[in-house]
Amino acid sequence: MRKFTDVTDIGSLRQAVDEAFEIKRDRFAHTDLGKNHTLLMIFFNSSLRTRLSTQKAAMNLGMNVIVLDVNQGAWKLETERGVIMDGDKAEHLLEAIPVMGSYCDIIGVRAFAGLKDRDEDYGERVISQFIRHSGRPVFSMEAATRHPLQSFADLITIEEFNTVERPKVVLTWAPHPKALPQAVPNSFAEWMNAADYDFVITHPHGYELAPEFVGNATVEYDQRRAFEGAHFIYAKNWSAYNAPDYGKVLNTDRSWMVDEEKMRLTDNAFFMHCLPVRRNMIVSDAVIESERSLVIPQAANREISAQVVLKRMLESL
Repeated sequence: MRKFTDVTDIGSLRQAVDEAFEIKRDRFAHTDLGKNHTLLMIFFNSSLRTRLSTQKAAMNLGMNVIVLDVNQGAWKLETERGVIMDGDKAEHLLEAIPVMGSYCDIIGVRAFAGLKDRDEDYGERVISQFIRHSGRPVFSMEAATRHPLQSFADLITIEEFNTVERPKVVLTWAPHPKALPQAVPNSFAEWMNAADYDFVITHPHGYELAPEFVGNATVEYDQRRAFEGAHFIYAKNWSAYNAPDYGKVLNTDRSWMVDEEKMRLTDNAFFMHCLPVRRNMIVSDAVIESERSLVIPQAANREISAQVVLKRMLESL
């Protein structure tokens, strides 16, 4: 595997999940695979779970790890081609990327959406340049439009806790004080559609996701109706996708928070969230602290999803 940016890169989901469970049983079965190989993790944005889980996964495989926070201790990087570099950016990605590639064997990149220009964000300029110019296998640690390591971990978690043949999985919008990207909901929708679950997306009017990510999902604007009979509830905020409101907060209706009353509408559903989460805005204390909350196992599976991806990339070297 030379790149990992979306669900199509992982191949068979059944095989990927089986491999994940195999790794989970013995994280150190392939420690020789990464010997004398180096992972470079590049962060244009902050991280907690992604950084720790991916670094741990690489260490499980015997890799050396270099972590670069572009915003601290590095030159400011220009990403646009053709600009006159007479401002505060001292180095261009076109030179920086092949230099970075010369110091490692695999590159992970984290770069969020700017939420100002939809075409620019959905063009995925940053990670696409790494894929094109680094000469190394590249994987996304969250990009402008997708977060595939998170979604893979979400799938592993659902498969781990699911008890029915075809679970009903609901992705629900929830309020948030800041404008957030669509990367996590986009990616989750993409993976749930690929898994062929009974998948429902619920949100207020104005928060429609891009059609290519909605796919075959049922879109329901009545949150309570969406929750009926659900087996998994995945809460997440995102800002508006459609022009001219792209990147804007259109609604802060607190009634969309996931609470005990709504969870009683489900079929004893599990609660999921990618974290970090705004308590008593996205979800009530009672729900996130309940025995049906999967947020910690879900976060723990980030190590497993990253290890599957890194293992496959090492095998392709």
